[in-house]
Amino acid sequence: MIKVLLADDHELVRKGFKLMLDAQPDLRVVGEAGDGVEAVELSRRLRPDVVLMDLHMPGLDGVRATELITAELPEVRVLALSTFDLDENVVAALRAGAGGFLPKDVSPEELIEGVRVVHRGESAVAPRLLSRLIGTFVRATRTSPVPTKLGGLTEREREILVLIARGRSNTEIAAELSVSPSTVKNHVTSLFAKIGARDRAQAVIVAYEAGLIRPGE
Repeated sequence: MIKVLLADDHELVRKGFKLMLDAQPDLRVVGEAGDGVEAVELSRRLRPDVVLMDLHMPGLDGVRATELITAELPEVRVLALSTFDLDENVVAALRAGAGGFLPKDVSPEELIEGVRVVHRGESAVAPRLLSRLIGTFVRATRTSPVPTKLGGLTEREREILVLIARGRSNTEIAAELSVSPSTVKNHVTSLFAKIGARDRAQAVIVAYEAGLIRPGE
């Protein structure tokens, strides 16, 4: 059973999400928060598996709440929600540790699957949307040297990081590099540890900020 905490300042939205999620045999809403402060407090007390976090809340916003939750409770995954597809706060949420982003107008099926995907430790951001999002808000034209944290990567790890930033799955990377999926998985685990990325979403941000890939590539 995946325990879900809802964080949204609109009660009607929370009720809709609760009805939707509780109807699933593997999902259960264990709490509701009306603002960021309450989301952090309930996360500490209830230890949910996934927090559905609205980014735009009064007081402590969803970005800061995400940062506090993921820093203190690394086992709790956050799925950020926003009314806007392209929103600088989405990138901020990913940097803060959110495991993914979905617009609020997604279908019930997409939202439910997003919760499951984030719970598995994967990114719930569609590759094309993620690339567009990062390309819009992350400075990809920086001329300074590649950050030190990329200095420890092997050439193969750097190559895989670029492919991740282009939206390739592990299976697609394996086929492109003519190696086994398990080999790719090992490389991904290693490079994530070296660059301090929690998931693919954060790895894409690192690739763009380092200038390894630019919008449109």
